[in-house]
Amino acid sequence: MAFEHDDSQRIRLTRRGFVGAGVAAAVALTASVTAAKKRKKAKDDQGAQPGAPSQPASLAAHPPAAFVPMSAPGVVVKVTKPGSLQPNGLWPTEEAARLTLAKAMAELTGEQDLGKAFARFVHPGDKVAVKLNGIGAQKGASFGTNKELVLEIVKGILAAGIPPADLYVYEQYPSFLAGTRIRDSVLPAGVKSYTHNNTDTTMDEIKVHGVGTKFVRQLLEATAVINVSLVKDHSLCGYTGALKNMTHGNVINPQAFHTNMMDPQVPLLYAQDAIKSRVRLCVTDAFKAMFNGGPLDRDKNGRVPYDSVFVATDPVAMDMIGWQIVDKLRRDHGMPTLKDSKREPTYIRTAGALGLGIADLSKIQLKEFKV
Repeated sequence: MAFEHDDSQRIRLTRRGFVGAGVAAAVALTASVTAAKKRKKAKDDQGAQPGAPSQPASLAAHPPAAFVPMSAPGVVVKVTKPGSLQPNGLWPTEEAARLTLAKAMAELTGEQDLGKAFARFVHPGDKVAVKLNGIGAQKGASFGTNKELVLEIVKGILAAGIPPADLYVYEQYPSFLAGTRIRDSVLPAGVKSYTHNNTDTTMDEIKVHGVGTKFVRQLLEATAVINVSLVKDHSLCGYTGALKNMTHGNVINPQAFHTNMMDPQVPLLYAQDAIKSRVRLCVTDAFKAMFNGGPLDRDKNGRVPYDSVFVATDPVAMDMIGWQIVDKLRRDHGMPTLKDSKREPTYIRTAGALGLGIADLSKIQLKEFKV
């Protein structure tokens, strides 16, 4: 179901209201979702009547027939390889990327073969897109999803039987893609890279939280998405990880969804069928972690080696863990937490309240391993 809100039907959640209201907020959200379902059913019924105006085409993607992608709500797997970075201290070694991803996928799926592990999430009948994140690696900075890990992910998807012509990687702008060091020449034959420049779209405008927007073609042409994010501080919303990589990385006007700590803009965007129905797996590249100066890597002392890879099907649980990492690193470096810095990422809890994943830390299962 897509959440569409005009000015009279917004879900209004503020950071203070969320913390103070607790149960009342959850009840209000439930009521809003129920009302949205009723409105959608009424529209569908109207559209079925002779002479009624046609309804917009659904933006949902569907797995191939008889294929059920694996889902593990609340489960996050972390694999660490100490000393994983190259001598430049910026990028992981190829061995570190290979070993950490293989172990993480095996522990999440129970499949020791990487291709079989990825086959729990993608099917040869899928068209698969890999969403990267390179905004923090522009103009001499170095905080993007790492080529070494991306190539291992691509190998795993191909080993799952996806034809190279049905697999691509993408980012917003050429400078962002360059920040990941991914280009066609380093990808396996037939696999392509794209940028959408916040302009490449073919859909009609929809309203999300009262704002007109469109999702980009690179998202909508895929039936399955592997979301490759980072662990990063963010100057406006506190934390940016799995959720925000998909929301603000896939609309034509991300700047229009930056107000009020992006709460509830991030949850409402992610709840759209265009995103929610496509993301099959979240991989978090945490070979480095940024605890200050994000998202543009402005503070070279605000990031440290973290030597880890995370995998999860639950973006909310993954971001709750990432938030805790950032807060711990800030405390370790004598800095106030995100909450004390007036940048608490409450949108992650709101996403949990909307049913997009598990936001209760007591209900999240973090499985930790070393290689």
